[in-house]
Amino acid sequence: MPDGKKETIGRIQLDLTHYPGEDYYSDGSVEDELLEIARNYAQVEYQSVIEERLSWPILYHLSPQREHIVDWLPITGQMKVLEVGAGCGAITGALARKAGEVTCVDLSLKRSRINAYRHMDADNVTIHVANFRDVEPELPCDYDYICLIGAFEYAQAYMGTDTPYEDFLRIIRKHLKPQGRIAIAIENRFGLKYWAGCMEDHLGKYFAGLENYPDGGVVRTFTADGLRGIARRCGYEQSQIQMYYPYPDYKFMTTLYSDDRLPRRGELSDNLRNFDRDRLQLFDEKRVFDSVIDEGLFPLFSNSYMMLLGPALEEQYVKYSGDRAPAFCIKTVQKQTNGVKTIEKHPLSKEAWQHIRDTAAVYAALEERYKGSGLAVNQCRLVGEASAIPRTAIAENTMARADAAEGAGTAAADAQAAAPYLQLDYVEGRTLEELLDGCLERADTEGFHRLFDEYYRRISAGETSRIGDYDLIFSNIIVPEDINNTWNVIDCEWSFEREIPAAQIAFRAVYCYLLENEKRNKLNLDLILDKLKIDHEEAENYRSLERKFQSYVMGRHMSLGQLREAIGHKVYTLEDFCRAQAGDKDKDRIQVYEDTGSGFREEQSFFPDMGDPEQYTVTPEGTAVLRIAVPGGRSALRVDPCSDCCVVHIERAAWNGVPLPLRGRQITANGVRLGEGTYVFDTQDPNITVALSGLAQEDNNCLEMVMEITKLPENTAKHMRKRGLL
Repeated sequence: MPDGKKETIGRIQLDLTHYPGEDYYSDGSVEDELLEIARNYAQVEYQSVIEERLSWPILYHLSPQREHIVDWLPITGQMKVLEVGAGCGAITGALARKAGEVTCVDLSLKRSRINAYRHMDADNVTIHVANFRDVEPELPCDYDYICLIGAFEYAQAYMGTDTPYEDFLRIIRKHLKPQGRIAIAIENRFGLKYWAGCMEDHLGKYFAGLENYPDGGVVRTFTADGLRGIARRCGYEQSQIQMYYPYPDYKFMTTLYSDDRLPRRGELSDNLRNFDRDRLQLFDEKRVFDSVIDEGLFPLFSNSYMMLLGPALEEQYVKYSGDRAPAFCIKTVQKQTNGVKTIEKHPLSKEAWQHIRDTAAVYAALEERYKGSGLAVNQCRLVGEASAIPRTAIAENTMARADAAEGAGTAAADAQAAAPYLQLDYVEGRTLEELLDGCLERADTEGFHRLFDEYYRRISAGETSRIGDYDLIFSNIIVPEDINNTWNVIDCEWSFEREIPAAQIAFRAVYCYLLENEKRNKLNLDLILDKLKIDHEEAENYRSLERKFQSYVMGRHMSLGQLREAIGHKVYTLEDFCRAQAGDKDKDRIQVYEDTGSGFREEQSFFPDMGDPEQYTVTPEGTAVLRIAVPGGRSALRVDPCSDCCVVHIERAAWNGVPLPLRGRQITANGVRLGEGTYVFDTQDPNITVALSGLAQEDNNCLEMVMEITKLPENTAKHMRKRGLL
């Protein structure tokens, strides 16, 4: 319990000197739930708790991926960090592991206690529970980093002045060392997701930021130029302002871009980020991002910003592979030091140290295999290896600080210094993927196959070697302007000491290429299979192996995309909205989802065209006849018979003309089964899942379903459930 001025939780000190006596803002009962989790669960258990409770606030506050936004900063164990607006400690742990000393400021006592309980083993953290204005005069002026992560937009509430953002920044700057840096992560009010139909993050209203907050309030976000303007008015020179672009946003960043490494066409494909509420989807953000990139306007429409004020950093690009199993979680960093660019791959956990070592070990063998083939493996060096650390030493927490180290923060620095990482040469040029896309866009079939044939010839060199790179996908190969010169392989992370047929590697490259962009479906896959001498049965076997490989890499935990689906907030297209306006009759439309290996996703769904005898018709007796074309490589289909409570009787189901059993695991539903092929759904989201595993697949398949669909009043369905009839 607090003594009036101090409270100790584990090794963390809470300073209550300026606490006003009550929390002036709260998210309500969810904070009690967060406090219960922080008290009773270890951090390594948080992911399981997130997947069990499927709650946006739990995900938002406890996901380890929140730390990415500061993990990449070159903070060392000799540095002091100030975190303003620390909240429930989403990034405090990352700062504590990296820095020598961390000072947090937050106005909420409950949130500060949550922060303290979840990081109670950190002996280098102090939390001031106070309004920033009250505690600021007592803070020292020797911080190396000051982090404002999701805090700068609230400056009006902190300051209460006519120019709150400039005043806040000027006050903050006083507490830096001469070469210190300020890190500001904030939403972009012109972010593309808001144009596309996401509600404004803070107010929960459509287009509030785009309209410059017409309803007022204390929250303000800015464009990149707006942020730069504030910094310049506070005395920062242009050379002291670095703008970074977290994608998809700063909250769950997977990739960090900069003006020195902007995104390329096709890279921005993970855009449905409606974890917290339903959203509209007015257009395909991936395609619009490609257009924005073509026009050189990405900085204007990036969903979030990370502005660094102070001496420029070497980091130009960071990519996190944090959705994987712990043994494979890494980050990739592009740096420029003294004019020389390099790539680094760092483990995100001690479990991943061996993965880094294994990747380094295969490079020499791959280089030998492809010598003289016209395919060069990018130079790779293992750096920072600590031979004294056992290969089986796994810390309970990622890069955990050793309790035995002397001095606050030194253990964190030692742990990071000991971690092995890879350093690779940076290779300029265009990827084979970009070149192939260009051929498809120009309808240059001959050019596409000329490039593919050359690719297949080169990767086939040394095919019988006991070393194979399973990840020779098109985006991992840099092709020079003269395609007759040497091609460079820039990533050999998934290489194995065993023979892998070149045809399998090439098939996987094409398979991944087609899955990533539906515009590539114009490619005739049969021609590729003929070149590789792969029949349809062997192709399906390779698809099955790829799904197993992805499961091996991703581990048991759910990805963010799967969590978004499970939390359940919907995505409504403009077509959905127009149908809803047209009346309830449009709720009768059938919707089909395709699972390509990452679960059912709204962007991979479609509505069969009612009235088209090739897709969806209704007989005079009211029977729905569905016939849909299904590309190869799908692991399951989901058929939503309507968007209302209903009874569905499946008269017949067939795959490529072969009847499917209506009893068993091939066809399942989220309703109550009353008999063979008959289900009652007391939900407005009824769905029937058809598992395709074990079924023979071709490049083009056909699913046929004949169903009687009877709408059921919602009150009747609820009554049946209540009476135990369902």
